Amino acid sequence: MIRRGTLIAVLGLALWAFPVTANAPSSSLRPHERPGAPTDPVVDAAVRLAAADASASVAVSRLRPTVRPPSEQEILAAARMPAPQDAGPEHSSRPEARPREVEERALFGRKKRLKGSVCGNPDIQGEPVGKVSGKIKGCGLKDAVRVTSVSGVRLSVPATMDCTTAESLNRWVDRSVKPTFRRRGPVVELKVAAHYACRTRNNQRGAKISEHGRGRAIDISAFTMNDGEVITVAEGWKRGATRKMLRQVWKEACGPFGTVLGPEADRYHWNHLHLDTARHRGGPYCR
Repeated sequence: MIRRGTLIAVLGLALWAFPVTANAPSSSLRPHERPGAPTDPVVDAAVRLAAADASASVAVSRLRPTVRPPSEQEILAAARMPAPQDAGPEHSSRPEARPREVEERALFGRKKRLKGSVCGNPDIQGEPVGKVSGKIKGCGLKDAVRVTSVSGVRLSVPATMDCTTAESLNRWVDRSVKPTFRRRGPVVELKVAAHYACRTRNNQRGAKISEHGRGRAIDISAFTMNDGEVITVAEGWKRGATRKMLRQVWKEACGPFGTVLGPEADRYHWNHLHLDTARHRGGPYCR
């Protein structure tokens, strides 16, 4: 197999050996082929190979992008950048460390919140209660807690419940109540209408034990704003703007809680939202 370098050398010798025709047109540099001159296969192959190399070289040069000159911003940035040997802490791109006193205050605040928290969550403030016994069979709960605030929003009275219910209440207040009342508020207090109570459902004789009797329910009757405005479920559910907000928090409680009942559920809940963490086979029950 003939190498490319050998073919090119042969081509050069062949072209040197053939004299240029005297009758070539003045407008062309290509000599006329001698009539009847025998063709050399080696020379033909070398010519074809050289033409292919030239075409490929031209194609590659056309595809190669032109190097963009550096912009003014890049030149200025390079001029300001210190040399590696000159770079010290004052030239570091890392943000400055926070003052120690700021870190100490943050740690102190976190420790304080943890000290007054329950259920292992600093956003749930209160105190542990322990076991609560009931007078009716089926009432009571283990490891009860008495919650005073959730997600920075206080409860009007300390409410006794289990940690599952406390976590659901905290999540609902953080993700729904606070954002919904942000423009009107902020909301600073939840009016608690009922929490733990050893009783039957709706206090009806012969009915099943209420979720209140198991420490898994809480009733909210109003929301207090920072400026003192109180939005009640009884009155706010009837009006335009407040009705929309109350419906929003009622709807978004369905999920964190297993049962959500409002003024349109029945005559027993006309003035409050009932929220409990009972789980149903068909998913949350919300009316």
